[in-house]
Amino acid sequence: MNGFRKYLAYFFFGRFLIATMTCLALMSSVHASFAQHAHPTSTQYQWPADPLVREKLDQWQDLKFGMIIHWGIYAEAGIIESWSICSEDWITRDSTSDYGDYKKWYWGLSNRFNPIKFDPDQWARAAKAAGMRYMVFTTKHHDGFNMFDTRESDFKITNGPFGTHPKSNVAFHVFDAFRRQGMMIGAYYSKPDWHNEHYWWPLYATPDRNNNYDIRKNPWRWHQFKQFTFNQISELMSDYGRVDILWLDGGWVRPLETVNDEVRSWGARIPEWSQDIDLPKIAGMARAKQPGVLIVDRTVHGMYENYLTPEQNIPKDKLDHPWESCMTLGNAWSHVPHENFKSATRVIHILTEIVAKGGSLLLGVGPDPKGLLSEIQIERLAEIGLWLKANGQAIYSTRPLPVYRDGNTFFTRGKDGSAFAIVLLDEGTTIPSEVSWKFNVPAKNATVKLLMNGKSLKWKREGDAVKVLIPADVQQLKKYPALAFSFTPEGK
Repeated sequence: MNGFRKYLAYFFFGRFLIATMTCLALMSSVHASFAQHAHPTSTQYQWPADPLVREKLDQWQDLKFGMIIHWGIYAEAGIIESWSICSEDWITRDSTSDYGDYKKWYWGLSNRFNPIKFDPDQWARAAKAAGMRYMVFTTKHHDGFNMFDTRESDFKITNGPFGTHPKSNVAFHVFDAFRRQGMMIGAYYSKPDWHNEHYWWPLYATPDRNNNYDIRKNPWRWHQFKQFTFNQISELMSDYGRVDILWLDGGWVRPLETVNDEVRSWGARIPEWSQDIDLPKIAGMARAKQPGVLIVDRTVHGMYENYLTPEQNIPKDKLDHPWESCMTLGNAWSHVPHENFKSATRVIHILTEIVAKGGSLLLGVGPDPKGLLSEIQIERLAEIGLWLKANGQAIYSTRPLPVYRDGNTFFTRGKDGSAFAIVLLDEGTTIPSEVSWKFNVPAKNATVKLLMNGKSLKWKREGDAVKVLIPADVQQLKKYPALAFSFTPEGK
């Protein structure tokens, strides 16, 4: 009998080891593929009619810089969020692995995920130090694991080993921590739910990201899923304090009539039936509970996509409607071991270009399985914040100018009519003795100030360009990402 027990122990350990090795092998290949499958963006925009939404949208456009946090059971394994359990040909697995075993292993991470050092105040302080002014937290990703104490599912953070922790209702404490830092609060919510039997029906295989049964033949089952979605969003709008943004992901869950050539270009299968969850009903409920809440139904253009969300890229040109690039600090949205993070200079350059083109930057970070941001994440965010503390006047509450760029110089305008020029400096280069730009030039006898120290600088006009002289003490600074200048523009 003892020998048989030992055999069983070795057998199950072996299966666990195979699943773990498969997961690690999958991690790098999925991340490499996912870069080519980033969520696209709409090319159409409809301004909201609700005056409270318009007011909130204008306030949001002043903020410019936010944090999006992906955190769930995938952090326990250090792998891509959710997608490894989706069967699509861009997701590669070890050819000897068993898909059913892999899904069981993945779902089982919920029994191991126990972030006993969870510290939302650490996250919020890091965001504040970075100069961020709003946040978006993943209350539930596509895998269906809920990071809040929903009454609609047992697949949730409060139903596992972390359930007895005083902060087990994670989303509540995350929102509360960021709210205390004066930030707008955004709730990320995945419309698809791969753990819900009314979306991925266990009767059938799960061939891709879409629901796996014909809704036309099973309307009752889809109605159950619609009600589940409505109820969960109602919980988030009712029980978690002030929420400013409802950030809806999974744009393939949409009315069939909204599928256009833009959607077909994604390459994913499009079912013959409508995955309509009745967003007008959801939006009406959400705005009754949270007046003016922004709804971001990603890629489903219309009245419920209050701003557009290009992912991991910056539009080529300035956009005249509200938008936000969501991009990662590292290469991945969620925690992975040995991540390579962007330098502070790189993020500042990205932020500058986005703001000059009329957008905002939502920067992604992933806490580790213990519930903490790493020292290097905190350090990078603090470096970004130091620059923004000195130069934020050229970023916050600005709007784009008709000509937003001249080479490595980007321009913004303040609401009082002032203009700003931000000259990007390559990493490792010294600060030059002079800088120049064309197009947006100071008015005659205007004062040009260097924002980092508030000092007025000598400048002169040379044809259609302006040349600004940089003081010697500023030239001695090391590793400065960009020089920002304020001035009254010509014609003002």
